[in-house]
Amino acid sequence: MQPMTVREITAAVGGIWWNPREDVPAVSAVCTDSRKIIPGCLFLPWVGEKFDGHDFIDAALDTGAAGCLCAKLPADLRPDKFYIKVDDTRLALRDLAAAYRDKFHIPVVQITGSVGKTTTKEMIAAVLGAKLKVLKTPENFNNDIGVPLTLLGLAPEHQAAVIETGMNHFGEIAYLGAMVRPDIAVISNIGDAHIEYLGSREGILKAKCEIFEHLKDGGAAVLNGDDALLDTVEVPFRTIRCGQTGSGHCQVHITDILDHGVEGITCTVTTARDSYALTVPAPGEHMAYAASLAVAVGEELGLSRDEIIRGVAAYEPSGSRMRVVRLPGGRIVLDDCYNANPQSVTAALEVLAKTPCDRRVAVLGDMGELGELTEQAHYNMGALASMLGIDFVAAIGEKAVKIADGAAQSGGDVLHFATKEEAIAELKQQLAPGTVMLVKASHAMRFGQLVDQLKETYD
Repeated sequence: MQPMTVREITAAVGGIWWNPREDVPAVSAVCTDSRKIIPGCLFLPWVGEKFDGHDFIDAALDTGAAGCLCAKLPADLRPDKFYIKVDDTRLALRDLAAAYRDKFHIPVVQITGSVGKTTTKEMIAAVLGAKLKVLKTPENFNNDIGVPLTLLGLAPEHQAAVIETGMNHFGEIAYLGAMVRPDIAVISNIGDAHIEYLGSREGILKAKCEIFEHLKDGGAAVLNGDDALLDTVEVPFRTIRCGQTGSGHCQVHITDILDHGVEGITCTVTTARDSYALTVPAPGEHMAYAASLAVAVGEELGLSRDEIIRGVAAYEPSGSRMRVVRLPGGRIVLDDCYNANPQSVTAALEVLAKTPCDRRVAVLGDMGELGELTEQAHYNMGALASMLGIDFVAAIGEKAVKIADGAAQSGGDVLHFATKEEAIAELKQQLAPGTVMLVKASHAMRFGQLVDQLKETYD
């Protein structure tokens, strides 16, 4: 973060500087966690469902914060610290990030979608990174606290920013977009994620399309052209749709997809300007969509053919998103347990089914926020695993009972476990030499612990 004076911060958030004085140094960092204070930072207490950061203001100041931006002032104000009073720290963080973003005149790409947001973000950042110094959303910082903190990380060396924005309720993408104010808006797809709160896929589409509310004049919308719901979107912006050749309305065409299992895919992406023979070093034919969206963004920002091809080849998965873990004896774990919904589980099972190996095992857990679709969606995933010829399915969790039912009734070999702890011994046995094991569930299931235990056993 570039230094901001306390007066600048106060003006940006519409606050009141409670104890003004002239000798206060500028602030170069904002912290919302009193346990992670950077010396000289501004502490902004976050208010959650089960905690109130205002209870830790004194602790933050004691460990080096220069001052705080708060909705509730402490009883005693320290003369060596500054205090900015606001009505709501959440809104203040948004306003501060928006004012700070205004200091940078660089292209900003905002990304949303039901499935593959982070993959698309990483792919676009990899492509742009072949030419430009890029700020990108770290880890899963795609919410009302992560997005502003990401924007506050902008620095003079950055030449572009790629910002991922997530949501599970109406209004959240618009809220985040007010800070991001993108030059290019990207939607990866419309699926069933968060349908419990949004009612229908049409509701999800409406929520995702809030991304256009703050798209700059003259900006571009880059969309998955093979998504039936996105195909209905009409916006007053230049629109670039990316899809396979059968979609005649697409401006960016994907052809010649070859699946090389865990080694990744190759494909050709053709635009009005050029044709790109791409090597994507990540498994799954769905990766061609992320690559095509990145090609479109790369062309928009003036990258050359060689830069785009090199950028796609430099892509690396983020976190537990189809991460290939190779273990002794030809064992492979496909760590895709960051999150799960019907679309992403389908894609992961297809990758597993196409991977050359002696034996295929799917470890599947509960998928969250599916509302009325919950039972049928879980049943369908189990049935799909069996129909794809997966040798063994381990279904873990309360909702995963339906995964087991679907697999069993489709003739598959399946066991259900109530907890990870009950399942781990069986999973260790199932991960025999020459086996590829997919591990996937919603983030709340914490299946990364299973991956860690399997690695400890065979590493």
